[in-house]
Amino acid sequence: MTRTFNPESYGKLLAEYQQKIITTDAENEQAIALALTLEHRPNRTPEEEMLLQLLVTLIEQFEETNYPILQGTPNSMLVHLMDARDTTTEALAEVIGLLEIALQIVNGDSPSETLRDRTISKTQAEALADYFNVDVSLFT
Repeated sequence: MTRTFNPESYGKLLAEYQQKIITTDAENEQAIALALTLEHRPNRTPEEEMLLQLLVTLIEQFEETNYPILQGTPNSMLVHLMDARDTTTEALAEVIGLLEIALQIVNGDSPSETLRDRTISKTQAEALADYFNVDVSLFT
């Protein structure tokens, strides 16, 4: 038997929890607690499922606004992986070919103005992805 959505029951849930746009960390924590309670409730009603979806949307919106995940550059991702795995520039040079190129990529500099922020070539990106066992898109 498929349960149907009951607007009146949903209205009662909304009135009970009074969800709104989340504007503070405290409100976010309350919304997360309620979402977890609903998520782990066996046999959720369609109305509870709808409230859970609303909470997740509100939580995501708050967190994307207040705690954005900064996108790294290919060079910064490489430096991060090197730090995390204690990889030296010399070891990196063995992966991509030349120490001078590895130093330019890691340090983000080059003697040429046109290569000031030394980019990682497609071939180098593929070699680095294999070496670090990550997706090649981190370096492109």
